[in-house]
Amino acid sequence: MSEPFLIIFDVDGTLIDSQAHIVASMERAFATIGLPAPSRAETLSIVGLSLPVAMMKLAPNDASAHPALVEAYKQAFQDLRLSAQGASFAPLFAGAGEMLWQLHQDPRFVLAVATGKSRRGMEHILDLHSLRPIFASVQVADDHPSKPHPSMVETCLMDCAIPPERAVVVGDTIYDVEMAQAAQTGAIGVAWGYHAVADLRAAGALSILQHPNDLIPALAQRWSL
Repeated sequence: MSEPFLIIFDVDGTLIDSQAHIVASMERAFATIGLPAPSRAETLSIVGLSLPVAMMKLAPNDASAHPALVEAYKQAFQDLRLSAQGASFAPLFAGAGEMLWQLHQDPRFVLAVATGKSRRGMEHILDLHSLRPIFASVQVADDHPSKPHPSMVETCLMDCAIPPERAVVVGDTIYDVEMAQAAQTGAIGVAWGYHAVADLRAAGALSILQHPNDLIPALAQRWSL
């Protein structure tokens, strides 16, 4: 059997519809520090970045407040997750779970994660949706520089012993596309996430998925499977 192909997934905006959780947490964090909250669009624009980098973008004139904003966001995110409505904040996008299991059961593919989420947040998602068996490598913001630095993708490649030409990153932001390019893998964008399709194409996405069901045909076309 030939060497498998590696599919590296972003999480927020790609597999998980977490925008309500992210926006609510950011609003709470800024209120805690006494700063005006960013708009919904501004908050969604930074999804995928590590929290320190995100706060630099959202509050560029309040550098001294960045550490406190990071901690306030983490606390708000945790509080909302543990609340009675917590599970509703992190649903899988329609069709995403089925697509992941189909890929996992196909010997041609190995799956991994490269996410701006914390280790604690990613562990929660893996358990919430019973995804632990699916991913051969799970890379989180706690252990790497922020996207678009290629460190997370490079670690996935190393963990799975698969060369970059046999790998692709699937994500919803330009940070995912730029990260893939920096690691010399391909990049596939999704139309249901937090960055505009036009921006994903301009950043260099090889193709744009309209539904999770489109991924396997896109992979087959990329690698002539």
